[in-house]
Amino acid sequence: MTGKVALVSGASGGIGLACARALRNLGCELVITELPGQRDAALHAAESLHGLALELDLRDPAQAARCVANVVDRFGQLEVLVNNAGVVIRKPALELTVEDWDAVQDVNLRGAFFLAQAAAKVMTSRRTGRIVNIASIFGLVGGPNRAAYSASKGGLVNLTRSLAVEWAPFNVQVNAVAPNVTRTPMTEKLLSDPDAVDAITTGTPAGRLTTAEDVGEAVAWLAVSAPAYITGVTLPVDGGWTAK
Repeated sequence: MTGKVALVSGASGGIGLACARALRNLGCELVITELPGQRDAALHAAESLHGLALELDLRDPAQAARCVANVVDRFGQLEVLVNNAGVVIRKPALELTVEDWDAVQDVNLRGAFFLAQAAAKVMTSRRTGRIVNIASIFGLVGGPNRAAYSASKGGLVNLTRSLAVEWAPFNVQVNAVAPNVTRTPMTEKLLSDPDAVDAITTGTPAGRLTTAEDVGEAVAWLAVSAPAYITGVTLPVDGGWTAK
């Protein structure tokens, strides 16, 4: 795997950083992205990975195209994309606004598609590449106060299938992982409630929270080690939650 170029969106911390570290451990050259307002965190993460940090706001498809072009200009190739950047708004469905809905879909689904599209233009032309989308168990099952988020991640699961079918003839594999609730900066408020932690761990057959490293290792396997014949799969990383 040494020398393969991997692009991981939203990777200054949490699941994205864990994915980047797992890929780096397999010898990948790393490019990570973050929002302009998180430049310092992105630069620090990139330095720890001996990688490159780029600014990217997935709400703008033109930025996604420029980001991929920048990677190819600098490295001459792009073999792995991890579509990790995401937004979550937890609110009762009856209280969701148009702005709430669009804020989630614009990054989690629309933004993920256009970044995958930009990467796949490179990958399909060279007939090699792997894309791993970060979905969620809430793209597979329902949950209260997550209507916009669940819709975006459910859409991402089916987008993964569609792109896998369309790009398989070009030797480009598209898969996804569906993590259980994972302790990251994004879930800090939720997991500060002991009752919430107890409910999640009690409902998880493995009896513990998902770690970012659990997700990173699964992503690295799909991006590097999994047989090329595996495509269109959404792999739950959930300690058995969806197997119940």
